[in-house]
Amino acid sequence: MSRSGRIPITVPSDTQVRIEQNVIYAKGKLGELSFDFKTNAKVEIKENMIHVNKSSNSINHQKMWGTVRSRIKNIVDGVTSGFVKELELNGVGYKATQKGKILELLLGYSHPIKFDVPDDLKIDVPKPTEIKISGIDKQKVGQIAANIRSFRKPEPYKGKGIKYKDEVIKRKEGKKK
Repeated sequence: MSRSGRIPITVPSDTQVRIEQNVIYAKGKLGELSFDFKTNAKVEIKENMIHVNKSSNSINHQKMWGTVRSRIKNIVDGVTSGFVKELELNGVGYKATQKGKILELLLGYSHPIKFDVPDDLKIDVPKPTEIKISGIDKQKVGQIAANIRSFRKPEPYKGKGIKYKDEVIKRKEGKKK
């Protein structure tokens, strides 16, 4: 049974939240998002607080209760403050450049990799070895960061590749003679 599902979600004063037919809509200063929670939970809004409860005692509803609460929390946080993922490029000659809505990556291959940036996300390249992805949808920001990272995952011997800013690469010892 979920313990996180019991925690109420506070709605900031500059965010508007409404529920219509098992769909919750959140509108804030950064944009608008919605989530269809079907019949997996009962969602109520009381005095700038969102309360999520189980809709029944079936096993599926007990499992989905905490998930629905987390998704609603991510929607409210996204429209108020947004989400950011930062990537680092480690390796000789590895660099990133931004040309309009296209991210160009030089990762040691014989050709540059051109990545089209979705319209609802923003990608910044403060340094040639850093990429900053920001947006209001947590799932989409994380997925785009994972897609960019998959072009050259960090390898365990020298640590070369694309890694998350806070990621620690577990290093292996090289070959011994």
